[in-house]
Amino acid sequence: MSLASIFVFLLVFALQLLDRYLDLARKRGAHSDELTKLRLEIKQLLKEADQLSTPSTFAQAAKLKRLAAAKEKELAKMQEQDLKGKQSLYNKYAKFLLVTKVIIYAVLVLCFWSTVTTVPQHLLQPFGKMFSWRGVDTATGHVVVGILPWLFLTSRVSKLLCQKFGFVLVRP
Repeated sequence: MSLASIFVFLLVFALQLLDRYLDLARKRGAHSDELTKLRLEIKQLLKEADQLSTPSTFAQAAKLKRLAAAKEKELAKMQEQDLKGKQSLYNKYAKFLLVTKVIIYAVLVLCFWSTVTTVPQHLLQPFGKMFSWRGVDTATGHVVVGILPWLFLTSRVSKLLCQKFGFVLVRP
C-alpha cells in the first residue's frame, strides 16, 4: 500500500472524528453554573415547603411552593434560551465541517484521480470488482483502486471506528 492511501484514510478518519465530537457535544450539552444553582434553590425551597406541613404553617409553605414554581419557570426559560443559542452554534459548526469535508474530498479527488493504491486481490474479495474500476496492474497482479472507491471505503470504515471506539478518543 502506498503512503497516499494511508494519508487519505487518516484525513478522512480525522474528519469523521470531528463530526463525532460535534454530535456528542450536541447530545450532551453543557450545564452552566447558573442553571445548577437555580436547580439547587428550587430543591431547597421545595424541601422547606414539605417540612412546613402543619396547618399553622400552611400559608408559609404555599408561599415557598409558589416561589419554587416561579423559579422553575425562570429555569425553563433560561434552558430554552441556552438551548437555542447552542443549537445555532452547533449548526454553524456542522455547516462549516460539511463545507470543509466537501473541499477536502474535492482536493483529494483532484490530486489522486489516477490511482491511490494497489492492493492484493484477496484483500478485496468479494467486492474486488466494485473497487477496481481500472482493473489489475499487469506488473504486480494487484488490484488498482481509484480515489472514489477508496474515499467511500475509508469513510465507511472510519465512521464505524468512530462509532465503536469514539468514546475512548472523543471526550468533550
